[in-house]
Amino acid sequence: MKRIASLVTNDLHQDQRMNRICTALVNEGYEVTLIGRKRNSSSVLDHKPFKRLRLNCWFERSFLFYGEYNTRLFFHLIFHSYDIINANDLDTILPAIWVARIKGTQVVYDAHEYFTEQEEIVNRPTLKSFWKRIERYSIPKVDAAITVSQGYADLFLKEYHKKFNIVRNATILRSPPENCISSEEYILYQGAVNYGRGLEELLMAMKHVDSKLYICGDGDVLPTLKQLAKTLGIEDKIKFVGFVKPEQLRAYTCGAKIGLTLFAKGGLSHWHSLANRFFDYMHAGVPQVAMTYPEYEAFNKKEEIAVLIEDIEPSKISKAINLLLTDKELYQRLSKNARSAREHANWQAQEKVLLKVYQDLD
Repeated sequence: MKRIASLVTNDLHQDQRMNRICTALVNEGYEVTLIGRKRNSSSVLDHKPFKRLRLNCWFERSFLFYGEYNTRLFFHLIFHSYDIINANDLDTILPAIWVARIKGTQVVYDAHEYFTEQEEIVNRPTLKSFWKRIERYSIPKVDAAITVSQGYADLFLKEYHKKFNIVRNATILRSPPENCISSEEYILYQGAVNYGRGLEELLMAMKHVDSKLYICGDGDVLPTLKQLAKTLGIEDKIKFVGFVKPEQLRAYTCGAKIGLTLFAKGGLSHWHSLANRFFDYMHAGVPQVAMTYPEYEAFNKKEEIAVLIEDIEPSKISKAINLLLTDKELYQRLSKNARSAREHANWQAQEKVLLKVYQDLD
């Protein structure tokens, strides 16, 4: 039985992609340990079919955190026996590469995003240069690579002549939950509550929308949003649900009237993204407002499950939401298309690609 160490920088609580990947690998006969960090706010983990380990760190953020965490990862990997190291995103790749050179371990790199083109990096030349050097050093050395979108794969192929297999963040195909939240009509945003997700613009748009907005998630911009809701006088329209566990999130998703997949045009990472929530809304049969970025536009041309907008200007967001709220024929068509699309755009199809990547390492 081959042993896999899968490395992330989060505290393992809400990473649905890694839960799906690690479960698929365990079901295929691998022994998997998902390794993350323990934070002061981390709570007890639910049971999963794979092992999980959270490393204690003194630092919570900035280069001090990344330096400490990568050092701790390196020593863990050196003193424990693994056959394959799965580095998820650029901020975990160095210890994987270094240990592989010392111990002959194989490395699979999973690019959840185009790391050096994230909004918080792309406009900071020194920081971008630092991560770009790590990218140029590391990617040519990995044994196999996967990513979430065709756009990311094309960028990596062009720059590094490295094939990236596409394993999309598709939702598991299963029966809808029996406990859908349905006490009132609401629009739903689910995911990280961070800058670049169009959330400030969304709140401004809600002044012109006759519906409630639920925000399920946590992040850096949450205090700003709460203050903005007060400033705009729309506190009664906005419900900040906070972080919810995946099963509870499914209940919120299937009860929603409209879903939102919004991103600012801050870097190529957003431009070529294909987010989890895009598939989560689709699997719930919930029409959504998404971006005319390449991946969403290409998918929507085939399936027509969303109303697309070019940018996150508040008037465009409110216009798209109000169109879905008032055009019943359009709404029903998108909902029907979403239920049809989920039959082939699902995790069961994507995990076949994932497993072949690991099988080909043998």
